[in-house]
Amino acid sequence: MAEQYPIAELPMPSPTYGPSRVVSIQLEALATNDEPFEDAGIGVAYNFASPANRRATGPFDRFRQMVHNPRYAPMVDHVEATTGPVERDDDSATQRVTLTGPNGRTVTYAFRLSRHRRGELDEHWLTDSVVQE
Repeated sequence: MAEQYPIAELPMPSPTYGPSRVVSIQLEALATNDEPFEDAGIGVAYNFASPANRRATGPFDRFRQMVHNPRYAPMVDHVEATTGPVERDDDSATQRVTLTGPNGRTVTYAFRLSRHRRGELDEHWLTDSVVQE
């Protein structure tokens, strides 16, 4: 997969998506991580990562390795996702998600998002971080 952003042929952020939709798109992709190609779900998460998030965690190969590590591995090919309400304050939002991984392990993550206000990503909600709770 190319070391560039965005990763072509995968869902991309849109100014029409609110924070809960941004999280659900990523969860849907991660649930079937290897469709339509290997680690495509992780690629979707990378596409929805904020520029600051990508600077801290990228390039993509490094981001992919991070998601496959034990802290985030339950996200990949999870079998169940339970989402909490979106807690929103102007241009920032948090949504807690409890995932059951393929091995039955249950983990709760907090997706922290912000709405960008300039440049080509103006009005786009993007993921700043995902923190295991």
